[in-house]
Amino acid sequence: MELAMIGLGKMGLNMTTRLTRGGHHVVGYDPSMKAVKEAVKNGAEGARSLKEAVSKLKSPRVVWLMIPAGRITDDTIQKLSELLSKGDTVIDGGNSNYKDSIRHAEILERKGIEFVDCGTSGGVWGLEEGYSLMIGGKAKTVEKMRPIFETLAPAADKGWGRVGPHGAGHFVKMVHNGIEYGMMQAYAEGFSVMKAKEEFGLDLARISHIWQDGSVVRSWLLDLAARALDDDASLSEIKPWVADSGEGRWTVFESIDLDVPAPIITLALQMRFASRDEENFSARMLAALRNQFGGHAIKKAK
Repeated sequence: MELAMIGLGKMGLNMTTRLTRGGHHVVGYDPSMKAVKEAVKNGAEGARSLKEAVSKLKSPRVVWLMIPAGRITDDTIQKLSELLSKGDTVIDGGNSNYKDSIRHAEILERKGIEFVDCGTSGGVWGLEEGYSLMIGGKAKTVEKMRPIFETLAPAADKGWGRVGPHGAGHFVKMVHNGIEYGMMQAYAEGFSVMKAKEEFGLDLARISHIWQDGSVVRSWLLDLAARALDDDASLSEIKPWVADSGEGRWTVFESIDLDVPAPIITLALQMRFASRDEENFSARMLAALRNQFGGHAIKKAK
């Protein structure tokens, strides 16, 4: 098949490369011409604008988006609604909010343009390992896109599938990332406890490798932890500041709306917020209160 890949960040570029290796004709576009040139080096055809990328495709056209969620995706969907024709398809493979994806499907449907929301997991490793694809949209439309999904997935029959109607793909990916927050936090806390037990002199990198085989906590995230510890056992070169892409927040909001308790994911999200607070006024207030009511010692700021 042929398609346009809009957004050639690391993940979009890797997906483009995997598709071209799989025999698909890909037209790549990104505001950064450096990224477009890199895509061309890896077998894609380059374009200098969204309009040019669309013009280089034969009907029915397929446009895959790998761009930031929110206004950029909104604006791009609006432009595509004007550039594409009835029977064409837009696949949003980014991390859009599922409610936005339902709205995008409605906008495009008015023009007879198909829409698929595809939650995509795999990060920078997807090029070689394949991507996990959680797909929402009409069953017929998803089936038409099968050759693309089979190429991007770890295998033709593994790691991908339609999970429901419009919005369902991004909803499942949202929950997937919420679970990821909790798993990452558990690993971080466990290794932190072991590091604090100084009298045992624990080799955290070695322990991580022991856990990789046979342990009930083995996982790809553990493999990545092992790699990080092999590179720097103390992680001294890494600032303790953790971002969040938004999907953890959305998962927590949904749990509240649905009256479903999700304390682990919620606390993991809160811990990410805490990591960014260099001022940490709440901790200062806690120390002051302990000093006020109990005369407990406080440490003066430098």
